[in-house]
Amino acid sequence: MPASSTEPTPRARELVRGAYDLHVHVEPDLAKRRIDDLALAHRFVELGLAGFVLKSHYVPTAERAAVVRASVPGIDALGAIALNAGVGGLNAQAVEIAARGGARIVWLPTVDSENEASEDGPKPVKQPVWQKLQDEFVAAGVAGGPVPVSPSALEPVLRVIARHQLVVATGHLGRGEIAMAVEAALTAGVAHVLVTHPDYPTQGMPIADQVVLADKGAILERCFAPIHSGKVSWDETFAAIRATGAARNVLSTDLGQLANPPVEDGLALMADALLEAGFPDDDVRTMAVVNTRRLAGA
Repeated sequence: MPASSTEPTPRARELVRGAYDLHVHVEPDLAKRRIDDLALAHRFVELGLAGFVLKSHYVPTAERAAVVRASVPGIDALGAIALNAGVGGLNAQAVEIAARGGARIVWLPTVDSENEASEDGPKPVKQPVWQKLQDEFVAAGVAGGPVPVSPSALEPVLRVIARHQLVVATGHLGRGEIAMAVEAALTAGVAHVLVTHPDYPTQGMPIADQVVLADKGAILERCFAPIHSGKVSWDETFAAIRATGAARNVLSTDLGQLANPPVEDGLALMADALLEAGFPDDDVRTMAVVNTRRLAGA
C-alpha cells in the first residue's frame, strides 16, 4: 500500500468524528483498489467515523454493505446503485430492488452517461481508472452504454426514489442534464438531491449555476480525490463553497485509487485544507458531519 504524503492534524480528525463518507471505491471491485470494505470499516471505527457508502459503477452494493455491518460492529456501511448499462440504465425495478435491499444512494448514469461518451466538452488529462474497463467492454463486444437521460425516462425511477426516501445523485451527467435532473427530482418529491462533483471537468458547472441549484434545495458534493489529483483546484472548491454556503455542501472523498491517500484520511485532509483557507470549524463540521449524516439517514 503506498504511503500517504500527508497526515491529518488531530484538530481535523476531531472535527470529522462522526462523519459518513458518501463516496468510496474499495475492494471488491472490477478495478484494483487500495483497501477492501472490511478493512476500511475497521479503520473507520478506530478513527471515530460513522460509516461510508460503497460505490460501484457496475453493481449494486446494498447486500455487500449488510455483510460489512454484520461483520464490523459499530460501523454503518451503506449500499448504493449506479444506473449504468450493467443494471439496465434507468431501470425502476433495479432501483426498487436496491431500495428493498437497503441501498441509500442512487447515482444517475456515471461511466455510461452520454456526457462521458461525448467527444464534446472538457475531459481530464489523466483518464480515470474505469476508462480502461469501458474500453475492454467495447473490445469484447459487450458495451451497453451510453444511457440517455430525459424527464420522461427519469420519471419512474424518481418515483421509486421518492417513495423509499433515498438520495438521488447526478452521477456524471453534463451541465445541462444536471439542471434538468435536479428539477425533475425536486418536482417528483425527492427529498435529498445531491449534485455529484459539479466542478469535475466533465461536469464543468460554473459557480453561478451551482448557486442556482443550491437555492433550489440541491446539495453540492466536494470530492477529495479529484482535487488531490489536480483535476479540480482547491481555490475553485473554496470559491464554490463560499458562494453556495456550507449548509448546501457536503464533503466526500471519492477515494480508493492505488496512488491516492488512504480512504480513511480523506475527510480529515479536506478539513485541514478548509481550515487553512479560513473556513470556521462550524462550517467544516456542517459539511463533513452534519450534512453527511443527514444524507446517510443517520
